[in-house]
This record gives sequence, C-alpha cells and structure tokens, in this order.
Amino acid sequence: MQPATLTISSKTYSSWSMRGWLLCRLAGLDFVERLQPIDDPSTRAELLHLSPSFLVPALTIDGMKVWDTLAIGETLNELFPGSGVLPEERPKRAHCRSVSGEMHLGFYNLRSALPMNLKAHYPGFKIWGGAQGDIERVTEIWRDCLQKHGGPFLFGTRPTMADAMFAPVCTRFITYDVKLDDASAKYCRTVRAWPAVGEWYTGAAQEPDELEELDAEF
Repeated sequence: MQPATLTISSKTYSSWSMRGWLLCRLAGLDFVERLQPIDDPSTRAELLHLSPSFLVPALTIDGMKVWDTLAIGETLNELFPGSGVLPEERPKRAHCRSVSGEMHLGFYNLRSALPMNLKAHYPGFKIWGGAQGDIERVTEIWRDCLQKHGGPFLFGTRPTMADAMFAPVCTRFITYDVKLDDASAKYCRTVRAWPAVGEWYTGAAQEPDELEELDAEF
C-alpha cells in the first residue's frame, strides 16, 4: 500500500494547511508531507485570499484524494474512529462538528484583517470593528465549550477536530497581540503548548520569507 501523503503550502502563512496537518497528527496517521511550492499560482492565491476554493491541504490515502479540511477530518474519523478526531459521545460530536463548521465557513473579517503569520509579532495592533465582532464570536464559542466540557481543550482533556480548526486563530491572536478574556487567553496558551502545534511552529521557522505581499500593510 502506498503511504498516505499530505500536500500543504506554507507553514508560516497557511491556516488551512495547518488545520489539515493537525488533523492528521490527531488521527495518528503516518504520512508523507509534500510541500507545494510557494510560487505555484494556486498556492499564492490561497495565501493571499484570492481563491474561493482552496485545493490544499490535500490528503491522499487508500487511493482517495481528499482536499477540503472538514472532509479530511471526517475521513480520518472514519478510518481511525478511536483516535479522538471527533468526541466519542454523540452530543459532543454534534457540538464539535457545529463549531468546526462555523470556523470553516465564517469569520471572513478576522481572516482578512489578521492574516496568519507565525514569524511576526505586532504589539498593540489596532483591531478594526468588523474583525472585533468576529473575535467576540470566536471567544464566545471557546468559553461555551470550555465551560460545558471542562477544558483545557474545547471538548475536554484531549484535542479534537475543533481545536485543529481554531488553532490558526490562536496563532493570529498571538501575532497581533489581541486582548482576550482570561479563559480565552488560557485556551490560546493551551493550544500553543500542544506538541503538534509546537512542531508546526518549528517547521515554519525553517521556511524562507518568500511572500512579501502578506506583510505589505505592516
């Protein structure tokens, strides 16, 4: 059998690649990582938010190619049902799918105003009004999950698909010095301390700085 392959783009800038990669780690999948060149037109369109349909990350496994992040999560949950990609209890699974889907489809203002950049830090960054509304909704989701399921991750003691979906948001909040309530700030620290996230940051640090357009406004 051919080994599973995960195609990703930049570890520094690509939130969707980070989500897919974390999902594979959550499932315990042994996979080969394939980096799509940053000068590839589709990669640049994704990173600059110019494409309505992102084709990375893409997981090739058991003769299947899966490229939507939620689809990757659901496929991994089917293939590795005991891995914890989704919670075991049905009500928790439904809740996890709902908040993951909301992250997947929404928060455009946050994405646009606070582009992912793991190498940057902007203390005192001014947040504009549209993005602030998204930040408030994200932290509302976090507080609700943490209160209902006990933390330190959104659905209990172990990370799930929801944490993989929101992990890039945590990196944005760190990069742009976003002021958070105590529970949300603690959750961001929990995600940053997640070993898989640390591994992703290490990979990002080894990348060349190649996409100047993303830093043009700062």
